[in-house]
Amino acid sequence: MARKAMKRATKKSTPKKGAARKAVAKRSASKARRPAKSAARKASRGAARRAEPKDLGDLFMETLKDIYHAEKQILRALPKMAKAAQSGDLRRAFETHMQETRGHVERVEKIFALSGTPPKAKPCHAILGLVEEGEEVMKEFKGSDALDAGLLAAAQAVEHYEMSRYGTLKSWAEQHGMQEVARLLGETLAEEKHADELLTQIAESNVNRMAA
Repeated sequence: MARKAMKRATKKSTPKKGAARKAVAKRSASKARRPAKSAARKASRGAARRAEPKDLGDLFMETLKDIYHAEKQILRALPKMAKAAQSGDLRRAFETHMQETRGHVERVEKIFALSGTPPKAKPCHAILGLVEEGEEVMKEFKGSDALDAGLLAAAQAVEHYEMSRYGTLKSWAEQHGMQEVARLLGETLAEEKHADELLTQIAESNVNRMAA
């Protein structure tokens, strides 16, 4: 009788093998869920940070990257335009503006430094399109009396884009109290305006008349 009672007690106190396996599996699943929950929390925090709305400072930097790329593209295009120009006045205007454009690149790089950000260019699709138009003029009107008029028009389209960008950047810099940055942008803006006025004078004095 005593032995039978002991056997019954042993059976009651020892868990079944199936139940033991389920318990182990449950603990393993719980451990596996912990890293997943942690990763989900981190992803949620990252998404919250990305969802924060950008401000005028962000827009300023993105536009600065745009004009930085634009100036570099213009610097590559100007020597080709100067070489293609038939008018001596137009050729000299392109060569003078090429020197000014090198200074524009340096100013933009200085503004990046003042902002505590490494210089970085963002593709400026507007300038790429304008430069492409200028290249088409050089190809399609080579040897034509209308070549210089086409080159001049392409150059002024570029100037007008730059004037718009620099004017906007200067206004935003003033809004943020960045006086030194606004001053640098103002210097470039003044040079772009002068270049545009010079091109207008050349067009009206002889280039348009030669093309007619």
